[in-house]
Amino acid sequence: MPSGQPPQGSAATPAALRPPFAPATRGVVIASYVLMGAALLLVMLRGLLPGLLCVCLGFLLTRWLAPRLAWFPSRTANSMATRGQTAAATLVMLSPLLLLALALSHSRTYIVDAPQQYRELLDFLARTVLELRLKLPTDIAAQLPEGAAEIQRTIAAYLAAKAGALAMAGRAWLTGLLYAYVGLLIGALAAVRSVGASRGPLAQELVLRIARMGEAFRQIVAAQFWIAAFNTLLTALFLLLVLPLWDLELPYTPALITLTFVAGLVPIVGNLLCNAVITLVGLSVSPVAAVACLAFLILIHKAEYVINAKVVGRRTHMGVWELLSVMFVAEAVFGPAGLVAAPLFYAYLKKELEAARLV
Repeated sequence: MPSGQPPQGSAATPAALRPPFAPATRGVVIASYVLMGAALLLVMLRGLLPGLLCVCLGFLLTRWLAPRLAWFPSRTANSMATRGQTAAATLVMLSPLLLLALALSHSRTYIVDAPQQYRELLDFLARTVLELRLKLPTDIAAQLPEGAAEIQRTIAAYLAAKAGALAMAGRAWLTGLLYAYVGLLIGALAAVRSVGASRGPLAQELVLRIARMGEAFRQIVAAQFWIAAFNTLLTALFLLLVLPLWDLELPYTPALITLTFVAGLVPIVGNLLCNAVITLVGLSVSPVAAVACLAFLILIHKAEYVINAKVVGRRTHMGVWELLSVMFVAEAVFGPAGLVAAPLFYAYLKKELEAARLV
């Protein structure tokens, strides 16, 4: 093809007429791995994980909504697709603001005082642990070893310490929400970006790294989101409808429902945390409430294991022992954020290793 003007009616751009770049060398591939690893490490060290997760979420939501909103009347198919992308990006970017306005108008006190409410919940759990012998029936309490009192005091002191730390978490709470919204904006805008000039070898390799990260997010986080939503729905029905039928009502029910969803986003460990907290709160009401909560949560937990095995394990080829191992290590290194990031980062790592035929 000559280097002059493209033929009439052709959709070729000047970038398409440029000579192709040379294939990526080993050094370029290694550089892309180093840049990707450095970016993920920076995300963890600087507390940008909410932003990263929302970048992926905004990108996938926009791409999913775009063809479904491409019904706006237009003269050409390309214009319809463009309008669908624009409508999808606008909806994704404005939805959090609309939901926030709706929530503030109905639940302003709950949202603003969320850290204080969870501090009170932890104080309540600490008192419940200290009063464990009083809550249990006499026959059962008599079977507890004498050292149980010291264990109870240790657990109560730990919960009280965490409650004090949570009272100072208001700034981090708002900062995380800001990072999450900015990440959502970036993801939505990236999903509708126009592809310009052809990319060089390094850019192509970085796009490949990002695409695999996005696929890992879609498989892990998206599946876990629906699992957490399912768990939260059943828990809300149990706390708000089933227990009142037995004349049993748990305190801090809104906080417990919110905790169930947020902690449910962390596979396995999050569910265990929710089970322990709700059972302790139930124990503060009566042993019958504690047993009912425990039985119901075990039933949900078993159902989630089946869903996890089919939805997450089958797609990512990750076993339960693998998830637990990487989550414990990540939590030891990066704290609670490591628990959330570990499944996503490990799924991405396995995709890279499988693509390189190393595992």
